[in-house]
Order: sequence, then structure tokens, then C-alpha cells
Amino acid sequence: MQRVKTVNKAVVMRAVGTALMWLVGIILLVCSVFPFLWVVISSFKPLAEIQSITFHFFPKQWTAENYANLFAGNSVYFPRGVSFVRSLGMTFLVSVIALVLSLAVNSLAAYAFARLEFPGKKLLWAMYAVNMFVPSIATLIPCYYVVSKLNMLNNLLVLILPGVTYVWSIFFYRQYYLGMPRSLEEAALMDGCSRFGIYVRIFLPMSVTPFIIMGMSVFQGFWNSYIWPSMTVHGNANLYQVNQLIAYFRNSQGTAWDMLLASTVITCIPLVVILMLMQKYIMQGIKITGIK
Repeated sequence: MQRVKTVNKAVVMRAVGTALMWLVGIILLVCSVFPFLWVVISSFKPLAEIQSITFHFFPKQWTAENYANLFAGNSVYFPRGVSFVRSLGMTFLVSVIALVLSLAVNSLAAYAFARLEFPGKKLLWAMYAVNMFVPSIATLIPCYYVVSKLNMLNNLLVLILPGVTYVWSIFFYRQYYLGMPRSLEEAALMDGCSRFGIYVRIFLPMSVTPFIIMGMSVFQGFWNSYIWPSMTVHGNANLYQVNQLIAYFRNSQGTAWDMLLASTVITCIPLVVILMLMQKYIMQGIKITGIK
């Protein structure tokens, strides 16, 4: 009898624990999703309703005029000659180019640190590792000074090249390459394959998951970039990045909430789509980092 009571008590405690975990999870989900849902729904409200003191979660009058004005550029907040569609396309172009260059450069550097032996390797890696603990905001002024001396301001290259090398990416790839079996590499060397051939034929095909994980991070970083474009791009309407343009919807004249909410929703769509498509690889990346 006593044993039955103990078993029943354990079952009840397990059920209570499960219920509490579900409750906490639901609360966290609501807190995370509610602001995003509010932005999406409010982007279909007229400006007067957005600015109304009375709060209504759902609009009294659904309208797509905010998006129409955004894509048409019908707002006094737009800088002269700047188009939201062009800024969106330019941001995507910069992010994709930077993504490809980042994967190539950082993975090659990681392969060198993980597999090659050369003089000063440990010292050079120590210098790289130190940079992981330096806030990126601390290097903005030196980077700006360098690109200004190279006459790269208001240029497409200034939006791409300074952010291509990323120490955390090199560290991540290096740790992954250190765990790959050396027998494959040794067999390829015996067959006369060069080091670059080994990287292309063996390491690249086996690096799909880390490439996707770090690639998503790089794409997101360039897509959400605001401070660096604001410092280096002035007056060139063709190079404005989307977050740089969104900042103009809030100035000394006030805030264009209709434009701000609609543009925020549009800029979130690519990141949400990428996240949904790459969930499987994200889970694999978590397993990789856990094993390492």
C-alpha cells in the first residue's frame, strides 16, 4: 500500500513539473511573440489609429496604404532620391556578397590554423583570439579612419570588406576542423592532392552545417547593419541600407509610425523565412557546439 502511494506521488509530482514547464514555456512564447504580432497588425492601421490614445490590438479599419506609400516613397521623411525598394535590394546584395566572401575567407583561415604548420602560428592565433574579447564598437573609429584614408567612403566596398573577416567565425570553423579525422587528409596527401585540393574536396563538403550556422549570423549582421552604413555612406542614394533609411522615419519633425511599422515588418520577413527554412541545421549546429 505504501509503495502504491509512493508511486502515485511520484506520478503526480512528474505531472505537476511537466505542467509548470509548459506554463513557463507558454508565458515565454507569449512574451516573445506578442510584440512582433502587435507590430505586424499595427502596420495595417491608419496613422490616426496608431497614434490614438485608446489601445486596440486589432485595427478598426484594415488598410494596406502604409505599405503602398512605403514602396511608392510617398513620405516627406524619405531622403531625396532614396527609394525603399532600392535600399532593400542594395542591402540584400551587400549581405549576399559579404556572406560568400566571409564563408570563403574565414573557412580558409580556419583550415590554415587547424591543419597547417607555419612559423608564428601560435602567436598569430593568440592575437586573433584576443580580438574576440574586444567589442566591435571599440574598433569603429580606427576602421573609419582606415577606409577614409583609402578613399572608400560612399563606395560599395566600404559596406562589405571591413566586415568580411570575423574572428568568431574563424574560431568556430577551426574547432570544427580540429575534430575531423586526419586519416582522410593523410590519404589525400598520399594520393598527391594539394592542401587547397584537400580543403575543396574534403573539408568543404563536410562543412555544410557550420557554413549555414555562421552564414545565417553573417547575413543577419549585414542585413541589420545601421551604425557602419550611417558613418560611411552619405549623399549616395544608391547605397543606402534599409535600416539606415528606416532611421529617417524618426527625426526632429516627429515619427512616421505608419512608415516605421510597415518597413519593420518588411525587413523582418527575409530573416524569418531563413530561420524557418534552416531550423534543421540550427539544431545540428547546437549538437556540434555541445559536442565540441
